[in-house]
Amino acid sequence: MFEANLKHIHSISKAFFKNLQFLISKFVQKTIPFLFITDRSNLPPMIEINGIKKSFGEKEILRGVNLTIETGSTLVIIGRSGCGKSVLLKHIIRLLTPDEGTIIIDGQDITHMREKDIFKIRKDFGFLFQGAALFDSMNVEQNVGLALRENYSLTSGEIDMIVAEKLELVGLPNIQKMKPSDLSGGMKKRVSLARSLATNPKYILYDEPTTGLDPVMSDQIDELIKDLSEKLKVTSIVVTHDIFSVYDVADYVAMMHDGKIYFEGTPNELQNSPDKLIRDFLNRTDKKI
Repeated sequence: MFEANLKHIHSISKAFFKNLQFLISKFVQKTIPFLFITDRSNLPPMIEINGIKKSFGEKEILRGVNLTIETGSTLVIIGRSGCGKSVLLKHIIRLLTPDEGTIIIDGQDITHMREKDIFKIRKDFGFLFQGAALFDSMNVEQNVGLALRENYSLTSGEIDMIVAEKLELVGLPNIQKMKPSDLSGGMKKRVSLARSLATNPKYILYDEPTTGLDPVMSDQIDELIKDLSEKLKVTSIVVTHDIFSVYDVADYVAMMHDGKIYFEGTPNELQNSPDKLIRDFLNRTDKKI
């Protein structure tokens, strides 16, 4: 009888602590969501670009861009200078508004969405700027935690924990008190990437992530992009001139030419394409898959 009661008490206690652990986990995830990675696989396309056109004065930059970016994939956009790559990237987060066409994010048409609603959409994006764009007057901790302080009701301790976790993720632990002037070019890119990751975005946009870096550091940044995409299951869009990066990080490639998408496919399909325009573009490098 005593043993039966003991087993019953043990069973109740086990269920109680299991439920308590579940409730605590849910509370922490709701309070500090930035430390938790969500599996976003098997979801519908996150970004759909339909017939986007954009001109500046009389100069046509985008001349009818159509592109679907699959959930959890890494798309690399390539093309010659001035073909509209960075302009397209700015349309995706509505820093620019198209003259024609639509941009669909998570099923929402953001093309002419009000600014306050666009702000909510942008919270789902991380953006790695071409020049890192760190604030020289702030240390690393302040730079990485900027969006958390400005846009979320978190304590200093919570922000410190998130900043430390993101710096660890990009391979730069324990540098919170350093200033941007103390960092190398590659370290600045990594800190900027940690800042992009701070809010646990669904999408990360990279604008020329290896520009200005030596070949060894460029390879390390490419490896980091690939590693983060696999770990975090985010949708990544990389704009680059660097053909090496295509083969290192891309699941899919889109090549722009004359303001339109000229080619879409895998890196292998790009490499084996007989198209003369593509061959001329690729022959600038002897990089092989």
